Amino acid sequence: MKTNQINMKQAIVDGATSLGIEFGSTRIKAVLIDNSYETIASGSYEWENLLEDGFWTYNLVDIINGLQTAYSEMKQEVERNYGVTIRTVGSIGFSAMMHGYMAFNNTGELLVPFRTWRNTTTSVAAKKLTDTFQFNIPERWSISHLYQAILNEEQHIPRVEHITTLAGYIHWLLTGKKVLGIGDASGMFPIDETTQDYNQAMIEQFDSLIATKEYPWKLKDILPKVATAGEQAGVLTEVGAKILDRSRNLQPGIPLCPPEGDAGTGMVATNSVRKRTGNVSVGTSVFAMIVLEKELTKVYPEIDLVTTPDGSPVAMVHANNCTSDLNAWMRLFRESAEAMGQTVDMNKLFEALLSTALEADPDGGGLLSYGYYSGENITGLESGRPLFVRSPESKFTLANFMRTHLFSAFGALKIGMDILTKQENVAIDSILGHGGLFKTPVVGQKIVAAAMNTPVSVMATAGEGGAWGIAILASYMMNKDQNDSLEDFLDKKVFKEVDKQEIYPDRFDVEGFEAFIDRYKKGLAIEKAAVENLIHE
Repeated sequence: MKTNQINMKQAIVDGATSLGIEFGSTRIKAVLIDNSYETIASGSYEWENLLEDGFWTYNLVDIINGLQTAYSEMKQEVERNYGVTIRTVGSIGFSAMMHGYMAFNNTGELLVPFRTWRNTTTSVAAKKLTDTFQFNIPERWSISHLYQAILNEEQHIPRVEHITTLAGYIHWLLTGKKVLGIGDASGMFPIDETTQDYNQAMIEQFDSLIATKEYPWKLKDILPKVATAGEQAGVLTEVGAKILDRSRNLQPGIPLCPPEGDAGTGMVATNSVRKRTGNVSVGTSVFAMIVLEKELTKVYPEIDLVTTPDGSPVAMVHANNCTSDLNAWMRLFRESAEAMGQTVDMNKLFEALLSTALEADPDGGGLLSYGYYSGENITGLESGRPLFVRSPESKFTLANFMRTHLFSAFGALKIGMDILTKQENVAIDSILGHGGLFKTPVVGQKIVAAAMNTPVSVMATAGEGGAWGIAILASYMMNKDQNDSLEDFLDKKVFKEVDKQEIYPDRFDVEGFEAFIDRYKKGLAIEKAAVENLIHE
């Protein structure tokens, strides 16, 4: 056995490792890292959200089964590679999709099915809260879901004892602690940067807003406690260990870092927690996170104000739709090839077809696409209807088709980013990209660089994703020096020798995207009409 394998085996035996598990929109992933921040084992579980009774949701059975399956796969990989059964690890962290609504009563019963970030059913509540607070409250935030349920006079509201996010729920289940990392908490309710806690004035405004209802709770009482990166947020209980590890080998007592949202773990995974840095996370949804130097001059409905895992203010542009429609077209192309007797590798198919976009007309040849599987708050659509449009004069080629769908995937994001860069003059030194789209070399970077007119880098660690990011936060809790800030820990220890590939925006790509986005904005009337007609039918 090689020396490094012996050392690795000893590290696993000693628990000198950190475990991160993230609940993404299509996959739950578990990652075990060593003290060099290298991934030594992983496991995953594929899942999909369901539209039930008008709400996008995941059921509790899938949540628990996915947690256990991802952990079990990771554990089995350790056993295969190192001949060791995991009984302890140095630290654990949980992460998940931000926002949404999970409400529980005093016995821990989930009162209504989990309502995810994808729902666009809270527009009345979000607008009222934004007007009241003079602070943008998006539709997907937990407080919007709570207030909309109050406005709808839903029967469960008087019985609410605790509300949290998906990450907060998993953490609570395994530790008994109702706590949330500040980044994830900032997607539930506005945070006061000076106190590193929920904004007390807005808490009081909300309580006044619903005072006539005479509920048996106050808002602060039902929100999870806020914690920042580096704090310990509980330990794995005996019950929690049995839930996580079905084989019952894992021992209780392992310390856990604060649970975080996928936005925060994305910032960590791309080393984007310093001011003037940012990252773009590409998946079912897409969001850009820019760490701010100063406050914005006004409230924008397209821009959320959240925080890094250590509490710095961040401007977040979040679009509900990104790669779902593109992926659907790729599956159609695969079916076409298979109908002709060809065996298709999806990774090769993505690389071959996406790469054609580099040969397209700069603006996509006059084609137009809206990949709206769900509603989109940035462009004001309550429901989603994917739509592809062309005129007789459009240049309908494969290259233009692919470029148009890539542009469309970032269309709503660009509208929000233009506010930051063109109206607020926010300075951005670097953008880091992460997500599956960036696995195809160059193409995704060039498109995002064109959208933001900013250099875009992809690190060698970009494919690791949020599960790796939360494992890093768990490791930071245990291994930081006394005066190590999160930024310094990432710079000096985690990313010190990580390679990255940077691509600068091409002038013709930038001009082409600008032409496309003008067409995209004008064509929104067509998309909205399609949504209205199909809804009424």
